[in-house]
Amino acid sequence: MSISLAKKQTISLDKEAGTGLRKIRMGLGWDPVKPSGFFGKLLNSDTAVDLDASCIVVDSGQRPVDMVWFRQLTSTDGLIAHSGDNRTGDGSGDDETISVNLEALSGNIAHLVFTVNSFLGQTFEKVGNAYCRIVDDVTGKELARFNLSDQGHHTGMIMAYLTRTASGWNVTAVGQRSNGRTVADLGNEAVAAVNA
Repeated sequence: MSISLAKKQTISLDKEAGTGLRKIRMGLGWDPVKPSGFFGKLLNSDTAVDLDASCIVVDSGQRPVDMVWFRQLTSTDGLIAHSGDNRTGDGSGDDETISVNLEALSGNIAHLVFTVNSFLGQTFEKVGNAYCRIVDDVTGKELARFNLSDQGHHTGMIMAYLTRTASGWNVTAVGQRSNGRTVADLGNEAVAAVNA
């Protein structure tokens, strides 16, 4: 059974996996909030919400060195891959995923920061049942889950980050509200989050 994380909580992913992690997958899922009442449905017939999961790669000098997102589906080293853009949030399960080959990452990589943005500028008031989760991509075991229940006027969020330690990888839930339509708008905040 996976651990449901609270904001600012950190756990060891390797300990949860029971073995040294080789590959993980970060899954993002969400549903558009359905308008209620006759006038709500009449005024807002288009309920699709285009959220975008992204990963900012941060080196040991606390500098962002790469980004994986819907406009760059693979990292420059080919070790981090995005599943592709889901523009609606329809369906069950993960709507977008980012897979990471942890065992092959350069030793200079210290953090992987996962963010989410609303590309069309819809606020998180229009997003329901949002979560991110970390899955052992070899065994399929869900290791940790963080519910993104913070609805509001923001258009972005720093969800969580992975940190390399001497004993493996940790994950820290962040849940920090932000604004911006793409991951490029969150770069400085993402680096600041790992130093908070």
